Amino acid sequence: MNSRILVAVSSPWASEKLTEPIADLARRLQAEAVVAHVAQIQDDDEHESDAAERGDQTLKLLTQGLREAGVAAEGVMLFSDDIAKAILNTAKARSCTLIVLGLTGKGRLKRLIAGDVPANIIRQADLPVLLCPANWNGLI
Repeated sequence: MNSRILVAVSSPWASEKLTEPIADLARRLQAEAVVAHVAQIQDDDEHESDAAERGDQTLKLLTQGLREAGVAAEGVMLFSDDIAKAILNTAKARSCTLIVLGLTGKGRLKRLIAGDVPANIIRQADLPVLLCPANWNGLI
């Protein structure tokens, strides 16, 4: 296999939604998948262990789904305050040829306040980036 796809997912919902299209794409490209999740604390009452547990569930859903579909897949848990940088560094370190992002459906205002990770990745990436909108269904 010459191709390696980095799939960055933020939630178990995104993992379930992307399993079939990513498996189809990886098979057609004869690629393996690196599934990445950047664990972050989401509110003041949450602990690091809660973020890690949510991340483990997110990674497990997609990596297992891809493996069951016949795609070589590994999960990578990342910890960083800079999500875009963590994803880009991982893609480079793992020699990925494509980054796939599952968008969350956050509105423009929320992205403006929280930081627009997809836009930051696109601006800084030196490899193709594929965005899968939250309301999209189908194959790639």
